[in-house]
Amino acid sequence: MAELGELLQTTMRRRRLSAQALADRTGIRTPRIKAFATDGAGGPVHPTEQELAELAGALGLPLPQVLHAAEVHVDAPA
Repeated sequence: MAELGELLQTTMRRRRLSAQALADRTGIRTPRIKAFATDGAGGPVHPTEQELAELAGALGLPLPQVLHAAEVHVDAPA
């Protein structure tokens, strides 16, 4: 399983959140959240940076940690 999937599953379990509860908090459709949790960012359904930011906020995770787990490379400002 991809890093993002592991991070989501672990954090959702720790916070006792279902995919539906997370969808309610973020506005991201439940099937997309389930796909991210199962397949990570490398599966057939790819999260957008906006979705990753929403997931980080809803789960109380630092955005850089979520971006790293999703293997999204963001250039530092010049």
